[in-house]
Amino acid sequence: MTMYYSYVLLGKRDNRFYTGCTNDLKNRLLEHNAGRVRSTAYRAPLELIYYEACVNRDDALRRERFLKSGKGKGFLKKRLAVFLEGSRQNKLERY
Repeated sequence: MTMYYSYVLLGKRDNRFYTGCTNDLKNRLLEHNAGRVRSTAYRAPLELIYYEACVNRDDALRRERFLKSGKGKGFLKKRLAVFLEGSRQNKLERY
């Protein structure tokens, strides 16, 4: 069974967040950090700070859209409260 993942990355260079979706989380993180993803190439290195697994692609895409929404950002702020307290920037951007 193939799993699909919605994920949040932290750009170490700019301290900003990126939200995405993939069926191969490990490889996708390697692609982000190698500069092969246009939207994050200038932000590497990136750290995986959150992910959710789904059993199908549509659910993972729907969850990605939610995490990018206002309510989703609120959910992430509560879920990652301890992590964000240590972060210099408590703001989740929409990408």
